[in-house]
Amino acid sequence: MATTFPITKRGAEKLKEELHRLKTVERPNIINAIAEARAQGDLSENADYDAAKDRQGFIEGRIQEIEGKLSIAQVIDPSAVDGNGKVVFGATVDLEEESSGDAVRYQIVGEDEADLKQGLINVSSPIARALIGKEEGDTAEVQAPGGIKRYEIVSVRYL
Repeated sequence: MATTFPITKRGAEKLKEELHRLKTVERPNIINAIAEARAQGDLSENADYDAAKDRQGFIEGRIQEIEGKLSIAQVIDPSAVDGNGKVVFGATVDLEEESSGDAVRYQIVGEDEADLKQGLINVSSPIARALIGKEEGDTAEVQAPGGIKRYEIVSVRYL
């Protein structure tokens, strides 16, 4: 039996949008491309046909992957989370790096929606694991490539 994996409501919507696009736009386009390549004749040396079949395999694989993930996803709406001030999945956390004083903001999200440039960090990343369960005012230690970094938790919000 597959275990569930957490994903925010926004992340689940993005996966559903991608699935819809793959099924309604990409799949019909690739079917047409394969039909056009077949119409060119000999398939044994037809690069267009080979490329279209490869693309079809990728699209079908991605559709299966998304459907599988959505079937076991535990969708969490961060605004409905009652974390009692603790850092939990979906929380947005403002941090201050102790040695430099640099301020950063992260939201703890699922694997498929992580994007460090947007401040979205994977729940299984080292920094997220160090933050989970902590509260405002606590310090989290993270093993980084350059050594241990210490972050003070300035605020925890559920947006």
